[in-house]
Amino acid sequence: MPAITAPRKPLSDGVVSMRLWRPDDAVAVTAACQDAEISRWTNVPAPYSETDASEWLGGRAECWAQGAEANFAVVSANGGELLASAGLTEIEWDDQVGEIGYWVAAPSRRQGAARRAVKLLCAWAFHDVGLHRLTIITDVENAGSQAVAVSCGFTREGVLRSSMVIKGRRRDMVVFSLLRSDPAALDL
Repeated sequence: MPAITAPRKPLSDGVVSMRLWRPDDAVAVTAACQDAEISRWTNVPAPYSETDASEWLGGRAECWAQGAEANFAVVSANGGELLASAGLTEIEWDDQVGEIGYWVAAPSRRQGAARRAVKLLCAWAFHDVGLHRLTIITDVENAGSQAVAVSCGFTREGVLRSSMVIKGRRRDMVVFSLLRSDPAALDL
């Protein structure tokens, strides 16, 4: 797998900016991941400790170097406070596909941070990374995440029955996709 190169120019739309994670983000990540909604929809440990955050943050550079994942801190463009996490995961280089994953800190929900981050991430993934297809896979009960996918122009493809284990429980997941050639992607 090729290493993933960080963006040449900052990913920002003037409201949110996406930057590489730093070790000093551990406190903010720990605070955000105390939220039951993040734990509910992901395999983020609960309770979530600063040690969990430090270990996760410590592995980000290696994921970039191995071409496995590219995760970003989503911060406010004017103040720099942490709003969310967004990144490319499950990258299959031979097929030029990847999955987008994200979570949003509770105080930043329903303010467009996830939608803005996903759009920035899609533009970068298509134009700079060279991917052709992106997916968002979310729990069938996670209406908020599904709304983000739809608002970003992703197409709902269907339900993957019993396809993921979250907190020891098998879950049905909805898969959404966006192709580099889709009209919504051409506007990025």
